[in-house]
Amino acid sequence: MDNKIDDSREKAVLVGVIINDDDNESMDELKELAETAGAEVVGIMTQSRSNVDRTSYIGKGKLIELKQFVDNMDIDLVIANDELSGNQIKNIEEAINRKVIDRTSLILDIFAKRAKSAEGMLQVELAQLKYRLPRLQGLGNDLSRLGGGIGTRGPGETKLETDRRYIRERIKAIEGKLGDLRKHRELLRGRRRKNKIPVVAIVGYTNAGKSTLMNALTDSSVYVEDKLFATLDPTARKLELPSGRDVILIDTVGFIRKLPHDLVESFKSTLEESKYADVLLHVIDITSKDIKHKIEVVENVLRDLEAIDKPIINVYNKSDLLEYMPVNKDNEIYISAKEMIGIDELLKAIDNVAYKDLFVLDFYFPYNKNREYLFLKRNSKILKEEYDEKGIKIKAQVGAAEKNILRDFIIS
Repeated sequence: MDNKIDDSREKAVLVGVIINDDDNESMDELKELAETAGAEVVGIMTQSRSNVDRTSYIGKGKLIELKQFVDNMDIDLVIANDELSGNQIKNIEEAINRKVIDRTSLILDIFAKRAKSAEGMLQVELAQLKYRLPRLQGLGNDLSRLGGGIGTRGPGETKLETDRRYIRERIKAIEGKLGDLRKHRELLRGRRRKNKIPVVAIVGYTNAGKSTLMNALTDSSVYVEDKLFATLDPTARKLELPSGRDVILIDTVGFIRKLPHDLVESFKSTLEESKYADVLLHVIDITSKDIKHKIEVVENVLRDLEAIDKPIINVYNKSDLLEYMPVNKDNEIYISAKEMIGIDELLKAIDNVAYKDLFVLDFYFPYNKNREYLFLKRNSKILKEEYDEKGIKIKAQVGAAEKNILRDFIIS
């Protein structure tokens, strides 16, 4: 067996301030994030405090202890569990003579690694620049001194960090490009609404199995890996339901504790897929030890996006790992996306919710009722159209309002 150590991995120690119970779980998640970014976590150091130290995050005494640890263990990198100011990073680095990054920088680094589309890479770069701009002064106007490795990946890693004016100009240029892409995304949404095809967005905490579910439902090949933020760019696929009707299924970026504000703003057009969807599939890892808090994190993000009032189907994934399979309810479906368990029941639930207020009906319009005929054409999805000597027979998918207005022309 080859037991060679990968010397290319940076040795990291995680540092966090514990203010409440959630911070302990957040530290566990920080370890996953660090390993996802490629670090070898060799130590975790925490300190219970009522608040973080404004100067050095963990206080002078703990800083001395940290210095001893990084020297003894030959640590390359220190990762803080909260977002730090430029001065805090500078003070810690001067005290321990090691590279320091915070949770936000770590997440941005992972996003930079995962982004594949042009839009995704622009969104990440914008978030990186907005994060780095206010920290230039504290970091001595030279972020490039950090060198390579975790926290320096992606489009924001060049010398442009040293020039405030250039950064502001670059931010403005990226926002313009993303504005154009946002208009294109809105155009696509408009086409979907016109075609009367409901949109179903898959949301959930990162690594809950959203992409695996996307593949299971649509027989597609979205990239899947057992790591945080394995997929970043949203994917849209047409999905045929048991009734024969279609929906557009969209896989969105995963949520996480302390999701950086700049990242939320940069990815707003992508995250808004949830806002404009007709139905949300909230994928939940039922085996997670902090399942309640992860559900709250997702609900809080949806609330910020003004999407919390959408019809939501809670999809409890990895249920095959339980001792017994719970009973499904109207908006609670238990599945295993990996093992294809419960998929048929989920499809039926999507069908019931997505088409709750839509009806497939047959209409007949005499040729002298052209105004009503054109109204149906503009405000419904036409499934079939036939002509005879007296008029037009149409099978169409309509909403409740259209059904009521055209009730005199319904023939079945």
